[in-house]
Amino acid sequence: MSILPQASPILDFVWYPTASSHDLSSFCFVASVRECPVKLLDASDGRLRASYKIVDHRERQIAPHSLAFNLTAQKLYCGFEDAIEIFDLSRPGEGTRMHTTPSKKSKDGLKGKPPHRYPRHRTDESFYAAGSFTPSTSNIMMFSDQKEGPLMFLQFNPTQPHLLYAAYRGSGTGSIYSWDVRSNVDTPLEILQTPAASTNANSRTNQKFRFDIDLAGRMLGVGDQLGNVSIFDLESTSSEVDGSMRDVGMDGGPLVRQPTLVYKAHDDAVGSVAFHPYMPVLLTTSGSRHFTNEYDEEEDTSESSEEEDADASRQSSRQESTVRRSDLSNPVTFDSSIKVWNFEEKSSHIK
Repeated sequence: MSILPQASPILDFVWYPTASSHDLSSFCFVASVRECPVKLLDASDGRLRASYKIVDHRERQIAPHSLAFNLTAQKLYCGFEDAIEIFDLSRPGEGTRMHTTPSKKSKDGLKGKPPHRYPRHRTDESFYAAGSFTPSTSNIMMFSDQKEGPLMFLQFNPTQPHLLYAAYRGSGTGSIYSWDVRSNVDTPLEILQTPAASTNANSRTNQKFRFDIDLAGRMLGVGDQLGNVSIFDLESTSSEVDGSMRDVGMDGGPLVRQPTLVYKAHDDAVGSVAFHPYMPVLLTTSGSRHFTNEYDEEEDTSESSEEEDADASRQSSRQESTVRRSDLSNPVTFDSSIKVWNFEEKSSHIK
């Protein structure tokens, strides 16, 4: 294991599309570090290979909230407040900035408070999709459904580039929506529903949940707040699955697909999953901030003490308030781990 310390918090990173430890020239990744230029780092030793500066009108360094390569690794897309910076990696120099907010000359763009951009490319590179954290109806290009939640992640199907998948945070978490961008996009084509969606477990958290689609475009994996991982078979049709796996929406609405496999992966929220490019292997990461309920228990004790002595109760309440503030400043994590699941065997193995 290699540890590559950085000077500031890391906002996002993405591997070079053809990265491989067998080809050291391609074994690298791009990272966005707060108040620093975008860094191209050598994955073997952390050496800085190149940097890409994004500067605002005040001459301040901007660290993008999202990064994405195109499939040919010729361009790097950096999404940040009000714009997307596009770097041509075949030549040195500054990037090309595409503003995404309306101006006096043009009313096009994403409106609202400072959003985060999540650009994702289609395989034919004819266009790409960008999402926003701002839950504003004016930011919706395709579909709303009154979720009023930030768009957290976008991904095209690698083998069917006309299919676009998206996940939301908050009230929209627990379901993944898909659209066929060749036809009417006012209504989702399909809704992939995890067990957490029915229990509303994810709606009580601001946790980011990142899903992934395997390179063959068949399987989609996603985690949830309960520590489960759900696997969906994207190629199965209504004739291949029973009613428990796929239900027709109400009033001719989108189809609702249930996972083909659900298993307990961690003892905490599973924030991200990733398929291996060419092996039946899935990587999962977990971790979430939790606050103890000690204050709630002490509050019950305080109510009983009030009946005995009002002055002592007020003093106890002040002490408990201090304890509460202390607890809030020191959250705990139940399970912060990375696991590798091998689906090649009959049973999954953890490494």
